[in-house]
Amino acid sequence: MNSPMGNLLINHERLWDSIMEMAKIGPGVAGGNNRQTLTDDDAKGRDLFKSWCEQAGMTLGVDRMGTMFATRKGEDPEALPVYVGSHLDTQPTGGKYDGVLGVLGALEIIRSLNDLNIRTKHPIVVTNWTNEEGTRFAPPMLASGVFAGMHDEQWAYDREDIEGKKFGDELVRIGWQGDEVVGNRKMHAFFELHIEQGPILEAENKDIGVVTHGQGLSWTQVTITGKDSHTGSTPMPMRKNAGLGMARVLELVDEIAWSHKPDAVGAAGHIEVFPNSRNVIPGKVVFTVDFRSPELAVIKDMENRLRNGGEEICQKMDLEIAFEKVGGFDPVKFDENCVSAVRKAAERLGYSHRNIISGAGHDACWINRVAPTAMIMCPCVDGLSHNEAEEISVEWAAKGTNVLFHAVVDTAIVVN
Repeated sequence: MNSPMGNLLINHERLWDSIMEMAKIGPGVAGGNNRQTLTDDDAKGRDLFKSWCEQAGMTLGVDRMGTMFATRKGEDPEALPVYVGSHLDTQPTGGKYDGVLGVLGALEIIRSLNDLNIRTKHPIVVTNWTNEEGTRFAPPMLASGVFAGMHDEQWAYDREDIEGKKFGDELVRIGWQGDEVVGNRKMHAFFELHIEQGPILEAENKDIGVVTHGQGLSWTQVTITGKDSHTGSTPMPMRKNAGLGMARVLELVDEIAWSHKPDAVGAAGHIEVFPNSRNVIPGKVVFTVDFRSPELAVIKDMENRLRNGGEEICQKMDLEIAFEKVGGFDPVKFDENCVSAVRKAAERLGYSHRNIISGAGHDACWINRVAPTAMIMCPCVDGLSHNEAEEISVEWAAKGTNVLFHAVVDTAIVVN
């Protein structure tokens, strides 16, 4: 069945101009953005987005987590809305496109529908989720997590930044705490457009990533204990070097991840060495192992092999080792019908595409738990993101938004 959308396209120049206008708010020091959540600049960005939504004829609602929902009315009052969006908050040294492309691309869908005088059966709701990044108030994807029932609202309000300021207090301070109950919205579907934040699409010269899964995550804190001793006067056979034990466990982590190629990854991020002195053999190390895979069974296998292998390594070295699971979430499989809508849109438009797995967490990963969900990815230069040098082309932004346009409107059903 042919889509009534044909080969209709969004206004890519208007989209790009809007992205550049938003980037003027909270400029970074190296060409990117520092518009962290619930700062004054976040409020200014919200105000600008609100004005654009109102100009496009949408009605704005705000929930108690500050998430913004701008609705374009549908023709069927009984039809559940199709939601589309991402986030406007950034890293402290963030780029201009991470999250922003997804929100302003969604806005451009509405503007283009207005230009073309197209009406849909289902309402379409453009969404700006609060605190996706989690840099100021951990954890990331906080508002979408509360929406999906993953976090308690009061617990979210009590999250503190490094200055001891609470999320709830700052939400009130900037004037963006709404009165709408969080999660009290039913969705027909949710779509999110995002830059890839990785190098695959650009390296393979693909226009579009059709996201089929989101990787699951496992964080394990590992503590290895040996004995502090003098680096010069302790004979090699008599050392209990916790640092050397860590080095061998880190090699194991790499080996485990490689054994589950191509989709599994693993590394150690946070590392502390005690006493961290130039002339003292480390007596204790603490580090966090990050394993990710789109398959839960693979994550479990990697966790087990870390424990068993780590214990074997440390036993041979006369070291003690302890493991603590400190974070994680299960892999995400996005809705087949929504994913199919994305793939069909890319094919209709003649864009090169491939299936891809999201290695990063996104609001869509939480919303997938409560509504049919899909994601679209477009390339970014050198796979660089969470960096002020993050860059995309006008063409990439346009093609990603065109696919979003077709997938969302096909799902919302054209009625004229």
